[in-house]
Amino acid sequence: MDDRRRVRKGDSRRRQPDDDHPCEQEFPPKSSLDPSQYGDHTSTITEAQIGSSLEGLTVQQAVSSNRLYILDHHDHMMPYLVRLNNLDDTFLYATRTLLFLKGDGTLAPVAIELSTPLLQGGLTTAKSTVYTPASTGVEAWIWQLAKAYVCVNDYGYHQLVSHWLNTHAVMEPFIIATNRQLSVTHPVHKLLHPHYRDTMNINSRARELLVSAGGIIELTVFQRKYAMEMSSVTYKDWNFNEQALPDDLIKRGMAVRDPSSPHKVRLLLEDYPYAVDGLAIWTAIEQWVTEYLAIYYTSDSVLQSDVELQAWWKEVREVGHGDLKDAAWWPKMMTVAELVKACATIIWTGSALHAAVNFGQYPYAGYHPNKPSASRRPMPEPDTEEYALLARDPEKVFIHTITNQVQSIIGISLLEILSKHSSDEIYLGQRDTPEWTSDAKALEAFKRFGTRLEGIESQVVALNGNPQLKNRNGPAQFPYMLLYPNTSDHTGKAEGLTARGIPNSISI
Repeated sequence: MDDRRRVRKGDSRRRQPDDDHPCEQEFPPKSSLDPSQYGDHTSTITEAQIGSSLEGLTVQQAVSSNRLYILDHHDHMMPYLVRLNNLDDTFLYATRTLLFLKGDGTLAPVAIELSTPLLQGGLTTAKSTVYTPASTGVEAWIWQLAKAYVCVNDYGYHQLVSHWLNTHAVMEPFIIATNRQLSVTHPVHKLLHPHYRDTMNINSRARELLVSAGGIIELTVFQRKYAMEMSSVTYKDWNFNEQALPDDLIKRGMAVRDPSSPHKVRLLLEDYPYAVDGLAIWTAIEQWVTEYLAIYYTSDSVLQSDVELQAWWKEVREVGHGDLKDAAWWPKMMTVAELVKACATIIWTGSALHAAVNFGQYPYAGYHPNKPSASRRPMPEPDTEEYALLARDPEKVFIHTITNQVQSIIGISLLEILSKHSSDEIYLGQRDTPEWTSDAKALEAFKRFGTRLEGIESQVVALNGNPQLKNRNGPAQFPYMLLYPNTSDHTGKAEGLTARGIPNSISI
């Protein structure tokens, strides 16, 4: 589950890629929902509720020093809650989670807001309750339930947006345009082709079995029959320029531009394994693409006169993304630098980003009490029979609230399959045919790319062994290896649930 924008997999959002980001320079957090339809959805979290958890800082000081973060599933959930909560055996909340960056470099949740829709005067306003950490008594189980409702939101967003939409689905227009417009001898075709291996095939099978009406995704995640609608609505805000890792980190407020840095960005959350390892991989990809394309495009004018290349980019933009073709953010493809950035982004998406969001699913989310995929009952209220039952038998209430048994069996089986590497995996920095090019300069550049990736392997192992870095292993002492390239492995024996390795392409 991604962490880019959150802290997933139980506690793994700090590890992977999704939607954790610092709070804006305002508190409490605001909503972007249309006020003419939804009224005021400003968060009800107050400074009094979280002040004692900020290590002596005020909220404003925590915000200004980039130590207060938010995992915000409120706005994309609220428009669906009336429909979702009318489904059988379903009860969900729109959630906001505030996390504080502690002095030891770890993130700790300090407040969770659970909201449901409240219809008032023609507006869909919110009824919200805020929960804060507790470690004893029934309040401790209330806090566990609050975290479970957050994880349910996170699980669904991960599967349908961070995983399916932002890796599998968005690769298709580039694959189709490449095969239609670039000859197999074209240098850009040779560069990108390995990163398309089996993607159209696996996506076709996913549409037949997983994301189809009544398919496995509808059976196992909270969105049920609204799953594809929610994914499609999110796609409307997709921006190709924001898919490169440095740009994604900046967009989420996890980094700032820094020309003096080796990666041209500086992380605000320094002990952030996904970002640290990911930036090393991104930079290696970008350097490889730069060296390779420089062999064939010695100037911008050479690129501008390449008929095949211009036809390729025209189809990518105007046909493959017809609904977004007029967006101002599209690269014009008039410079070599634009081509380098575009190709590096495509390679990153099909290789490292997919590896980060896919191959850790079973290790991090295969135990549903840690990462539930659905919720079925509302939070117990004080002075009710449900609350009394929670006090008497909390584990029973918890289990009966989260993913049911059938959903769990199907969902965990799916996660196990998705998280496995195949025996014929071809990793980033490897090629299945040594004769993919006869150009000696290209082969030398590719060899340097592989060497850099093997160097990153050693770096990852060293970082995981650093006791000062608390987030690389976590309380379970499970090291973050999802962006360990595994380029050095040419044996074909690293199959199964290894939780490491970056394949060239999305093939599972």
